[in-house]
Amino acid sequence: MQPFFLIPRITRRAWKVWHRNLVVFVRTWHVNFFPPLIEALLYLFAIGMGIGSYVKEIDGIPYVNFIAPAILAIAVMNSAFFECTYGSYVRMYYQKSFDAMIATPLSIEDVIAGEILWGATRSVIYVIIMLPVLAAFGVISLPSALLAIPLAFLGGLMFAGIAMCFTAISPGIDTLNYPSFLFITPMALFSGTFFPLTLLPLTLQYLALAVLPLTHLVAIMRMFTLPAFSWTIVLNLAWILAVTVIFCVAAINLMRRRLIV
Repeated sequence: MQPFFLIPRITRRAWKVWHRNLVVFVRTWHVNFFPPLIEALLYLFAIGMGIGSYVKEIDGIPYVNFIAPAILAIAVMNSAFFECTYGSYVRMYYQKSFDAMIATPLSIEDVIAGEILWGATRSVIYVIIMLPVLAAFGVISLPSALLAIPLAFLGGLMFAGIAMCFTAISPGIDTLNYPSFLFITPMALFSGTFFPLTLLPLTLQYLALAVLPLTHLVAIMRMFTLPAFSWTIVLNLAWILAVTVIFCVAAINLMRRRLIV
């Protein structure tokens, strides 16, 4: 049995899988364009301006400005995670797209790497759509906020790799509800998104920093969009890079186990 930490052999053919998913996305652009646009507006009005009317400032920052980077970070997480769980599972099990691609010169490693790359690209697309909305409301600072675009790709790779691991071990599409509700939803609430991490008990703060990927993504996104750069960005980036490599490698090997019968 192949260990899940074996370095996979990926070729440039992985971009063929990425391109296939891009073509499908473009064909349904009218369905894919509006969700991130509406999501940004809903967060701004319901939380930023609604709750923000009661919470004026956090650490001297207007509340709506405080949550703006969190809106982007959550979009990165959701778009990559759900694309590489439900989306990838449908392509693998129901549409049999993986079987069709593996029957060509594409390897299993290329197919899964292409899926992960597409998940990260989906995050970038969402951030690109949401940035003008947030900029129009004056809740992010340009041009530094443009750094959120390459950060979205890195964060997207991380969450796509994590998502693909869940896809690889899920016996059915219904069981993907467990990581969605027990991992993604709590992380969206307790990663320094809508209130400072320092309001949590010290033990939970350490737990969030140690095991919740969104915590580090929000921290960097906040530095880029306020802007408020700090030396801690190095630690946050190092954590994200390490976790991205670990989970992307694990995801490819776990999916290889699943697809080879």
